[in-house]
Amino acid sequence: MSTLIINGRLLLDNNIVDGKDLLIEDNKIAAIGKGLSGDNVIDADGNYVSPGFIDIHIHGSAGFDTMDGTFDAINAISKSIAKRGTTSFLPTTMTEDKNKIKNAIKNVYENKNRVEGAEILGIHMEGPFINPKQKGAQDEKFILKPTIDNFFELGGDYIDIVKLVTIAPEIDGSLELIKFLKEKGIIVSVGHTDSTYDEVVAGFKAGITHATHVFNAMRGFHHREVGTLGAIFDLDISAELIADGIHSVFPAIRTLLKLKGKDNTNLITDAMMAANLSDGVYQLGGQDVYVKNGAARLKSGVLAGSTLTLDKAVKNILTNTDLSLYESVALASYNSAKVIGVQDRKGLIKEGYDADIIIFDDDIDIKKTIVGGKIVYEKK
Repeated sequence: MSTLIINGRLLLDNNIVDGKDLLIEDNKIAAIGKGLSGDNVIDADGNYVSPGFIDIHIHGSAGFDTMDGTFDAINAISKSIAKRGTTSFLPTTMTEDKNKIKNAIKNVYENKNRVEGAEILGIHMEGPFINPKQKGAQDEKFILKPTIDNFFELGGDYIDIVKLVTIAPEIDGSLELIKFLKEKGIIVSVGHTDSTYDEVVAGFKAGITHATHVFNAMRGFHHREVGTLGAIFDLDISAELIADGIHSVFPAIRTLLKLKGKDNTNLITDAMMAANLSDGVYQLGGQDVYVKNGAARLKSGVLAGSTLTLDKAVKNILTNTDLSLYESVALASYNSAKVIGVQDRKGLIKEGYDADIIIFDDDIDIKKTIVGGKIVYEKK
């Protein structure tokens, strides 16, 4: 069974192309061109046909959290974010009781192929190997020493599902764990850290290739000791960004894009369970989170994840920077695919790639979401 998408403006080859159709066969993009035919026809009606968004840092949505440790939770998150154009994601764990972390990882491992919306590509462990000085909304009492034994206790039985781990490289034991994770093909990200420039460099040499929610929960820039932030600016690592205007104001976002370049920056949501819901009181990491005007904070005022969705993030970049639509979308698709090493099959409208496709209008309003060739969301 094949599907043909017609009358769309394709985000293709660093450009937007009219007059070409897109053929899907066997869950893949089979052909792009004119005069194609398919069993089922989708009329894009002049809207954009884009690669789907990839969220490599998301805790929850629609009232559920990865740490709930149930199929219903990850399935609800999967379906909810698909409505916003996300076609694949990394459910992200928190610094909580180690049994809850183990259960959350096991749950994703056992159920990742059952979800009905966005595809699960693996797990992002945000902690518990972090610095209490930069814990953000993570609970300090559950922070663990960064050792190989502690990692194995949490995720060793399901190591194949762990794709990304956030670590503070200055903590004793971190460098050995970073080297081990690199050997296992797991991406290591610097985050929730009070590291100096030299400490980040040591982590980089050990295997760090990415930075978690840049500007947030890390030592800032000073002209005599440029800190974590200065190391991220200086080193050849990718940088993820919460582009909501709350976690980082847009002049800071534009600065990061200028320093890292549009090819080394990617968009994430860091969303918690209040995403796609109204203001109110929610939970994150076992702590009450108060959501007001879309900003999620602990009672102390500390930011506690976001309520951002990737369609909004892309629109924010398009509105507040000089990036084109294609470039803005790439921050949420191909660039995220590169971070976790799936850029050979995801993040582009290209023959042979997974048919993870979204159709949206000029306002980035999602009309249709296709995951692996299957329509998982259609706006009524």
